Amino acid sequence: MGFRHLIAGLSTVVLISCGGSDRAAAPEVRKDLGAQGQIIAKTLFGAKRSGSAQTPAAFGSYANGCAAGLVQLPETGPTWQAMRLSRNRNWGHPDTVDFVKDLSRVATRQGWAGLYVGDLSQPRGGPMLTGHRSHQIGLDADIWMNPAKSMSLSANQRENISAISMRRSNGAFVNSGWTRGHHEVLKAAASDPRVARIFVFPGAKVQMCKDAKGDRSWLRKVRPWWGHHYHFHVRLACPKGSRGCVDQTPPPAGDGCADAQQWVNNILNPPPPDPNAPPPKKRRELRLADLPNQCVGVLQSN
Repeated sequence: MGFRHLIAGLSTVVLISCGGSDRAAAPEVRKDLGAQGQIIAKTLFGAKRSGSAQTPAAFGSYANGCAAGLVQLPETGPTWQAMRLSRNRNWGHPDTVDFVKDLSRVATRQGWAGLYVGDLSQPRGGPMLTGHRSHQIGLDADIWMNPAKSMSLSANQRENISAISMRRSNGAFVNSGWTRGHHEVLKAAASDPRVARIFVFPGAKVQMCKDAKGDRSWLRKVRPWWGHHYHFHVRLACPKGSRGCVDQTPPPAGDGCADAQQWVNNILNPPPPDPNAPPPKKRRELRLADLPNQCVGVLQSN
């Protein structure tokens, strides 16, 4: 079957499977897809309910890509629970799933029952129907800030329980909910060689800079970013040997503490707006033709 048949059922957002190789890497296809290439990519990837029958591989970048052979983080494990199950976003590269399990065991050493795990990726990665611009190649994971007390939440509870914010003063400082356990879990995540960077609100980074003792090299990976006070966002590097996976530029040298402090200063004393700044442009939705060539093969696979 050709790509034309893959799109035939799009009006109901149901995709026809077109076979594909058995556990093989996704075949590259031409970018010249005609009208099909203009289909909004999130409608295609958001319709897939399971991972592709392919060797695990990330294609493209964190905010413009897809992923083959993703595996599902089990809804519940001895030291983790996946949250918001209705979203079906507990899929990741095997390295990501293994990382989450490993970090959840670290959390128990801080007196937590484990971790509440937010969004990883859709079953085949790609742009999401709602929410994130990243999380597209199976190498991102959101970890809730809640010091988990139970690993027996029902599916209904996981839909309705709220993540807990750790910020004060619009993110300039941590609040009273912040504990040494948060510091140690984030340190363990940043110290993992699989991890490229971690996004957290500026006040948390500054607090960790104040509290860090001894080796501070791990702080380099912890980067301040807007939001990220209900959860922290872990981004893994492209696995070794991954052809077609595009790593983000590494963080600047150093521990990044001065940069985080500047973020805090700007929160407390916002600089005046630039009168010559151009108005922000509305981001165009990614079309299928915008994604790496291999992503059509990911969609076509069983």
